[in-house]
Amino acid sequence: MNQRLKKLQSWMKENEIEVSFLTSTENVFYLSGYYTDPHERLLALAVFQEKEPILVCPGMEVLDAKRSGWDHEILGYSDIENPWELILTSINKRMKGILKAAIEKEHMNVERYEQFSMLFPKALFVSADEKLGKLRMIKDAKELKIIEEACALADYAVEVGVSEIKEGKTELEVLNAIEYALKLKGVTEMSFATMVLTGANAASPHGTPGSTKIQKGDLVLFDLGVVVDRYCSDITRTVAYGDINDKQKEIYDTVLKAQLAAIDASKPGATAAEVDLSSRRIITDAGYGDYFPHRLGHGLGIGVHEYPSLTETNQLILEEGMVYTIEPGIYVPDVAGVRIEDDLFMTSDGAKILTKFPKTLQIIK
Repeated sequence: MNQRLKKLQSWMKENEIEVSFLTSTENVFYLSGYYTDPHERLLALAVFQEKEPILVCPGMEVLDAKRSGWDHEILGYSDIENPWELILTSINKRMKGILKAAIEKEHMNVERYEQFSMLFPKALFVSADEKLGKLRMIKDAKELKIIEEACALADYAVEVGVSEIKEGKTELEVLNAIEYALKLKGVTEMSFATMVLTGANAASPHGTPGSTKIQKGDLVLFDLGVVVDRYCSDITRTVAYGDINDKQKEIYDTVLKAQLAAIDASKPGATAAEVDLSSRRIITDAGYGDYFPHRLGHGLGIGVHEYPSLTETNQLILEEGMVYTIEPGIYVPDVAGVRIEDDLFMTSDGAKILTKFPKTLQIIK
């Protein structure tokens, strides 16, 4: 039994949980080592306090699951079988009359909850989300090495994007050049839909790249991440194309100051709230508080957005081994949009910055 499963089982024993029935691709991968996108089909992992766990997957994937290194029971089902009947039979071989079960309430949909709850009508259902989030929050040396590789590729991707900036090029043309260059390096997946936003579009925190052309005086925002061995990176950089006006430069300098302050505040024992506020106060004091509408950052790992959220109300204490982002931004419509984001790893001495692309304002001529 791997150490991750043992930690979950210890929590289950402490809380008298007889089975954890987990259904998200990310958590199944974290605990079993098997990664798949089952599309509409059911993927699940049933974990017990003492009994052998069960991996549930489409029958066509059973061999892949074995090859991944999973050496416990695999319950494969065909497209004409009811997997819930098979699950009930398999669980009943281990125990009967489950009274307390943990599920991913943030992931399991209503239909699957109804199906599972009908198997055990007397069971109380509790959330496994926070526990799994905390387990995944602390990275081991192997995970860190993979994330560092993903961050190095993210740095390269921004470098390519900046080199592609030319007057009249569209956001999509630059985006395509970035992803093509990454494919030449063997990258098959991005952490999320790559963003290249120029001019007024950059003032939309989650804008969609399109046919807008880059013009002199624009700030160009890159937000992207690269997946390596199922682990994500996430970087944002904003650069200037040609000379920008004083207001745009003021906004950039304010974001950079706020980002550096949050990195400096990132120490073991600090709270997420303290780190967020160290950055947010600078932006607010500069008069842009209303234009910083999102959290300061988030955990990073198998998912691009993991536990925890770094917000001004989160009293979670930062710990050694955490990987998370710091990404303040200011978005003033029709004036400027600036975000600067790094991935950090918490050490005993403070935060180590994993993304290296320069942050001083670059003016591309």
